[in-house]
Amino acid sequence: MDFAATLQIALRSLERHRLRSVLTMLGIVIGIAAVLASVSFGEGANQVVQAQIANMGSNLIFVFGGNQGHGGVRHGWGSVSTLTEGDAQAILRQCSAVKMVSAGVEVGAQVVYGDENWFTRVNAVDVDYPKIRSWPTAEGTFFSEEDVRRAANVVLLGQTVKQMLFGGEDPIGKTIRIKNIPFRVIGVLASKGQSAFGDDQDDRVEMPWTTAQKKLVGNTYLSFMAVSAVDRGAVSLALRQITELLRERHHLRPNEDDDFGVRAMTQAADAAAAAGHVMTLLLASVASISLLVGGIGIMNIMLVSVSERTREIGIRMAAGATEADIRGQFIIEAVVLSMAGGVLGIVLGVVLSATTSQMLGWPSSVSMMALVTAAAFSCAVGVFFGYYPAGKAARLDPIQALRYE
Repeated sequence: MDFAATLQIALRSLERHRLRSVLTMLGIVIGIAAVLASVSFGEGANQVVQAQIANMGSNLIFVFGGNQGHGGVRHGWGSVSTLTEGDAQAILRQCSAVKMVSAGVEVGAQVVYGDENWFTRVNAVDVDYPKIRSWPTAEGTFFSEEDVRRAANVVLLGQTVKQMLFGGEDPIGKTIRIKNIPFRVIGVLASKGQSAFGDDQDDRVEMPWTTAQKKLVGNTYLSFMAVSAVDRGAVSLALRQITELLRERHHLRPNEDDDFGVRAMTQAADAAAAAGHVMTLLLASVASISLLVGGIGIMNIMLVSVSERTREIGIRMAAGATEADIRGQFIIEAVVLSMAGGVLGIVLGVVLSATTSQMLGWPSSVSMMALVTAAAFSCAVGVFFGYYPAGKAARLDPIQALRYE
């Protein structure tokens, strides 16, 4: 028999027992829907984390001061100043994997405008900082190289600071005071929202780093450097080059620890992606148990079908059907059951993930790869769990089968 005839016989057999076929498919439907929904929520959550990491900047690397210890107590990274403007210039000049560098000085300060005040983070940076962080201005302009050179008293406000000090008033051109020093507001940063680590990125004031050094902190050291690698693939090389260069510039011996720290945001992204992947696999594994149950259900029904149709199998063999014909017929029946359940499961999974996402606000993402994998897996379940019953039917003795009542 050709494939079309075998398929027709298989469909006719399933149609004779509609209720049994539908109930058998339920396990596959629920299994595929559960796996697809679990994967979609896992992928959606992973995309949110990746978007938050990307929101921090383009191929971003942070270099910050070293740590110090007194009496056996270590105070953590950034507790001692070890970075200078010369380090920043050397990194840009000598590290081939580095595209841009911004010197940075950070200090907490009370910001005052009229009767309003707000304690915030003063983030003093260079002109390339908005490019490194992919952070445009929403109003006004960013400060210039000339402002950096002459340590001008100009600032840009984050959205949170603008709201706290000015409310609905236009801040451009207004004067605020930081540590009793007047600063002119020349711009407002676009909103960034929360970072991947939960802090409010809009709660900040930005100014030229030279201004902060000379007028707020009173020293020549940098708190940090923001570095952008030439591309994502060059981040690891940039980390290595920066580390080697700073160790050389700081005259550190081979047995001495670094007096600085270097961290890449891609490391956080990779860690988040790995954690999300593990969680997605865990959810999918739990949901796959119902697929296993559905597959066992298909095997059980196919074994019952072989017993019920033993005489029919004997007649077909007597009429010339080969073992391959009989085996193919029962495998096709199992695959049809599994594939029909898979299609219904895919539809149910997509609807379930979309509905749950809309009602509960959970991020979800159903990829084409997940749909294709679900379809292929449902077909594989049919073949795997249908092979044994099909083999049993094909190995029946025709004479004994004809005598079966």
